[in-house]
Amino acid sequence: MFRSTSVRLAALYTVAFAVAVVVLGASILFTTRAHLRRQFDARLEVEASALLQEFRTEGLSGVAQAVRERDRTAGALDYGLCTADGRAVAGRLAGSNAPLGWSRLRIAQPDGEVGFIRVLSTQLPQGYRLVLGADDEQNDELERAMIQGFAWALAGVFVLGALGGYALSHGVHRRLAAMTGAAEAIIDGDLARRIPLSGSDDDLDALASTFNRMLERIATLMESLRQVSNDVAHDLRTPLTRLRQRLEASRLAPAGEEGSETISKAIDDVDAILETFAALLRIAQIEGGARRAGFRPLDLSVVVGTVVDAFAPSAEDAGQRLTLSAEPGVLIEGDAELLTQMTANLVENALRHAGDRAQILVQVRRKGPSAEVVVADNGPGVPDAERERILDRFYRLERSRSTPGNGLGLALVVAVVRLHGATLRLEDAGPGLRVRVSFAAPAEGVTLAFSNLVDISRSPDAG
Repeated sequence: MFRSTSVRLAALYTVAFAVAVVVLGASILFTTRAHLRRQFDARLEVEASALLQEFRTEGLSGVAQAVRERDRTAGALDYGLCTADGRAVAGRLAGSNAPLGWSRLRIAQPDGEVGFIRVLSTQLPQGYRLVLGADDEQNDELERAMIQGFAWALAGVFVLGALGGYALSHGVHRRLAAMTGAAEAIIDGDLARRIPLSGSDDDLDALASTFNRMLERIATLMESLRQVSNDVAHDLRTPLTRLRQRLEASRLAPAGEEGSETISKAIDDVDAILETFAALLRIAQIEGGARRAGFRPLDLSVVVGTVVDAFAPSAEDAGQRLTLSAEPGVLIEGDAELLTQMTANLVENALRHAGDRAQILVQVRRKGPSAEVVVADNGPGVPDAERERILDRFYRLERSRSTPGNGLGLALVVAVVRLHGATLRLEDAGPGLRVRVSFAAPAEGVTLAFSNLVDISRSPDAG
């Protein structure tokens, strides 16, 4: 328990409060003592001044009479009046040898005990000396009472600190133990385990919530890795088997045109496999977030327009119609290369699967503070049940298995969309498929001079 951070913090705060109590108590004690001493001394000084005035007006007899009367009063001061040579005139302190000024004098108390009193010895005219004294035991008792009170307060601080430290450490230890248990379960392979929340919405709950989000992300990545591993093992088995068969046939076939054709097909299979691995590697790099450092302000209309211009000739040769409708100056922050790849994959996917004489419309527009890219075709579309599955790696519709491709084009689009914090929706275009990518609004203050970029992308020499 004493290795617990919460216990150590509680002990530290307890010691700090104890030191504060000691400093405060000492300050109050010394201040009170000084104030009581000033009051005590002022009382003797006022009485001495009054008797001095009495001597000046009434003479020695008047002062002696006043001393005798006041000295016999219960609870009054102790008095003494003596001549210059020390002979007693009046009062219990008349025979004392107290020096002039302030001093402490040892005398016998009425109860027979010997104690000390504080005295003030004053010189009167004609050599007479006046001695006034009082017992300051009451001040001492008050000081002792104050010291005792602060001692109890100090003990209370330690007791409350110990109890508070135990309660704090118990609660924190219980919650940390739950976190540790969840972490141990995750280490043992239970990736579905999560750190419990207490509902207090404090720092530990915030930490647990952050860890849970991290675990969700790790679980998603692990599931994605497992899926990719399974997909790679499944989808590459066929081309690798075909490659081996062709290489075996090439080895057994006689040299000549037939052997060269077999080797050429084998090379095509190797290129397809390498292309698949390159696409997987690119998706992994995008999902890792490393490309986020390359984000720059850019005009989405220019990026999409460049892609449409590049695909327009091939679409026209295939008897298809590729149209661009782009608002100028649609600004976002992103990676121009990745956005170009995303748009190219969407346009290529539409051209490949929409069919002959299909019409593909690409739109770039503002939608409130955000930006939107829409690629829509009037082809056969995608069934509702398979609309989400086509975004998975290696997944292909049954009618598309005879066409070239590896089923990673839309998976790369999803990775780029997630990297840019955008959203992707697949909708029924009636007929056809509509892919809508919505980007968040750009940061405030993003201003760019895009006129030159637009002019260059539309120039005859742009290609």
